[in-house]
Amino acid sequence: MNIKKILAASLAALALTAGAAAAQEVKIGIAAEPYPPFASPDAAGNWIGWEVEIIDAVCTAAKLDCVITPVAWDGIIPSLTGQQIDAIMASMSITAERMQTIDFTDAYYNTPAVIVAEKSMDIAPTKDGLAGKILGVQSSTTHQAYAQKHFEGSSELKNYQTQDEANQDLIAGRVDAIQADSIAMADFVGSEAGACCEIKGAVPSDTEVLGLGVGAGVRKGDDALRDKLNAGIAAILADGTHDAITQKYFTTSIYSK
Repeated sequence: MNIKKILAASLAALALTAGAAAAQEVKIGIAAEPYPPFASPDAAGNWIGWEVEIIDAVCTAAKLDCVITPVAWDGIIPSLTGQQIDAIMASMSITAERMQTIDFTDAYYNTPAVIVAEKSMDIAPTKDGLAGKILGVQSSTTHQAYAQKHFEGSSELKNYQTQDEANQDLIAGRVDAIQADSIAMADFVGSEAGACCEIKGAVPSDTEVLGLGVGAGVRKGDDALRDKLNAGIAAILADGTHDAITQKYFTTSIYSK
């Protein structure tokens, strides 16, 4: 083989190596439980939804080869700290309590927490308005923490492993109300199953418990990955991709600083 062929072969090998190294593989943990319209499996078992599309867009912009990795919600932070996954993008609110264990990127959406109940029920999203009522919340969420801080004692709290279980008990009348994210609840009450119910309003603000919006969780000290994800989030907000994806699922923006 002459020197030109050797050089050409070497350059080709370098190009392949560079291409393979261009995208870093990252395991993105999402909740294994369906959480429409953010993330849920379709009939073929493929994960779809607003947050799934946002993950793909952020990773593309950040030049990361991301692999969706479903994990049970109550084990998702241990899976991150135990290195089974590299990041969490599962509608996880940025809170001071969680930041003691993991780090977060900038927020990629921010929506209020609301109370949902049967349409004819006279309920307000306050301690007095929920007094004597049974309130359902998903375990290991900011909604559980908020309800324990603001409603426990005057209301009976019932905890669920998944939001869908809480929704089903509301439909069946086993709880009087549920607390959850406004967008997820808008999707629920707009469905045939949730037609019985309506959003009664947003709970009073408490950023200490409810957090500063939803961000991607990363391991403490993994600044390189956090910076890449932040760059991806900033890019899709700047170029209109975030808005374009949002318009496919929602009638209003779900991002605010």
